[in-house]
Amino acid sequence: MHIVRIPLLFYILLSGWLIQGQNTQTIPLNVGHWTTAQGSEISFESFDGRETIVVNGTAFANGFEFSNGVLEMEVYANQKRSFAGVVFRKHDGNFEEVYMRMHKSRQVDAVQYTPTYNNESNWQLYPEFQANVAFKTEGWNLFRIEVEDLTATLFINGKEVMQIDRLRSGNLNGGIGLFALFGNRFANLKVTKMGEAIAKEPYPIVTPEKGIISEWDLTEAQPYVEDQLNFEDFEKAKTITVYTEQSGLLPISRYLAKPTSGNFERNQEAFTVASTTIAVDQAQTRSFLFDYSDKIVVYLNGEPIFYGNNAFRSKNNQFQGHLGLSANKLPLQLKKGFNTLHCVVIDKANGWGLMGKIE
Repeated sequence: MHIVRIPLLFYILLSGWLIQGQNTQTIPLNVGHWTTAQGSEISFESFDGRETIVVNGTAFANGFEFSNGVLEMEVYANQKRSFAGVVFRKHDGNFEEVYMRMHKSRQVDAVQYTPTYNNESNWQLYPEFQANVAFKTEGWNLFRIEVEDLTATLFINGKEVMQIDRLRSGNLNGGIGLFALFGNRFANLKVTKMGEAIAKEPYPIVTPEKGIISEWDLTEAQPYVEDQLNFEDFEKAKTITVYTEQSGLLPISRYLAKPTSGNFERNQEAFTVASTTIAVDQAQTRSFLFDYSDKIVVYLNGEPIFYGNNAFRSKNNQFQGHLGLSANKLPLQLKKGFNTLHCVVIDKANGWGLMGKIE
C-alpha cells in the first residue's frame, strides 16, 4: 500500500487558510453582547434545552461585523402575528433585512427581504422579494442566509426559498442583529465569515426602458399637514438630483431622512416634492403612468391634477400598498415648450417610493 505523506508545513498552511476562509462564531446570548434600537426590548432565558433571546424590535450584536458568509439561527415556532429575522451589513441607518412572517406560513409573502434606508423599512417597494414558505408549527425553524457580494440566498429548514439578485442597501459590510415584531424567540446564532464583499467594477448599468423617468429633483423632507400644501413654497425650494433603479423605482428614503422615522405606522407623515421637466415641440397630450407610496398630489405647470392614497390598508384590511408602474394612468395636457411635473409624495411607513413613465 502506497501512503502519501502531506508535509507538515503544507498541512499547517492549509489549516490556517481554512480557518481564515471560514471562521464560524457563535454569538453569546447575554446582556453584555447586545444593544437594542430605540423602543426595542430583549430578554434572555433558558428554554427547551437552549439558551435563547426573546426580541421585540431590533437588537444588534456588539462587536460583530459581517460582509460575506453565512448567518444561521433557530427561531421557535410561533403562529400568532409576528415577524422574525436578521439584519446585516448595518452602517448608520442603512442595512439589509430578511425575515419570516410567522403567521403567513404557506402564503405568498411568508418570507420577505427589504433594504432599510435611514432607519426606514421599504418592503412595499420590493414585492418581488417575497416567497411562499411552510414553517414548522411546533419546535424550531432553521433560518440560514448565504451572502456573497451583492447577492443572497435564503434557506428555511434546509430548503432554498428565495434568491436576492442584488442587495440594495449599498453597504458591503457592517453590523449584524435580530429583528422581530410582537416578540419572537431565537437560539444558536452563528456567523461564518468568508472574506470581504466586493462590488465588481464596472458594475453593469442597465438603462431603464424608453419613457421611464429615471432622474428626479427632490426637495428636503418635511412634516406633512393635510390641506396645507403651498405650491409657491416648494416650487422655489432647493433640490437634489437623484436617480431611480432600472425599473424606474425611486426609493426616496435612500436619499432623504424623514423628520421622524423607524416607528412604523406611529410615524408622523412626511412629504417631499419630486419634479421633472417635459419638453415638447408642439402642444399635445401624453399619458403619465405612475405609482407611489403612500399618498401623492400631482401638479402640472402649477395646477393640481391628481390626488391619490395608496397607503397600507387604505383600501381594505388586506391591501398591501405595493407599487406597479401601470397602476395609474393620467393624461397630461402639455403646452409647447417646457412643462414641469411636480409630484408631492407623502409617506408614513413601509416604503417611500415613486415610479413614473411618459408614454
